[in-house]
Amino acid sequence: MDVVSNLKEIQENIKLACEKSNRKIDEITVIGVTKYVTIERAEETIDAGIKNLGENRNEGFIEKHEVIGKKATWHFIGTLQTRKVKDIIEKIDYLHSLDRLSLAKEVNKRSEKPVNCFVQVNVSGEESKHGLAPENVLDFIEEIKNYENIYVVGLMTMAPHIKDREKIKEVFKRLAKLRDQISQKNYSHAPCHYLSMGMSNDYDIAIEEGATHIRIGTKLVGN
Repeated sequence: MDVVSNLKEIQENIKLACEKSNRKIDEITVIGVTKYVTIERAEETIDAGIKNLGENRNEGFIEKHEVIGKKATWHFIGTLQTRKVKDIIEKIDYLHSLDRLSLAKEVNKRSEKPVNCFVQVNVSGEESKHGLAPENVLDFIEEIKNYENIYVVGLMTMAPHIKDREKIKEVFKRLAKLRDQISQKNYSHAPCHYLSMGMSNDYDIAIEEGATHIRIGTKLVGN
């Protein structure tokens, strides 16, 4: 299937999820996750109308960025090693994986302007997943308040890869509740309006639970 046909199906599902949860379609940003595909496929994604691209490895991101540049809004969605921050931080628009103080310090030091960050939260508690435990998120946000180049726009999580939709829903619900707690505090460095959650297999559930940014790879661009 080509990207245009895939996107049509995704947009139909987004529309249904928005109707079900009484939300507007323009509240949802679709990030095309192009980490496993070629530069050509990434360009095809942009041509289809998806201007937000997500990458999770420095090398793949830099290769695509050299060719595509400012034609895309770039989201770094993978674990970022502290020593590699300097290579990408000036090229990305959003970082979805802020998950530790050492990374925040390095981003703050290496960037020349505030970076839009999502704090990654391990809501499901799986050992295989990165992210802060939900109970540590508020303290973390307090700790980074004097880092002038860190701007927390929202929270990010990954649900477990399971068939139980109720359990997936519970993960997304908990992240939304945590986001609400933080945004009510009116931090100037962390307005925390957004929720980056939902991937190819569960984005409809994520939208119903308040996702603003969904990260879609396989269902959009293929393998």
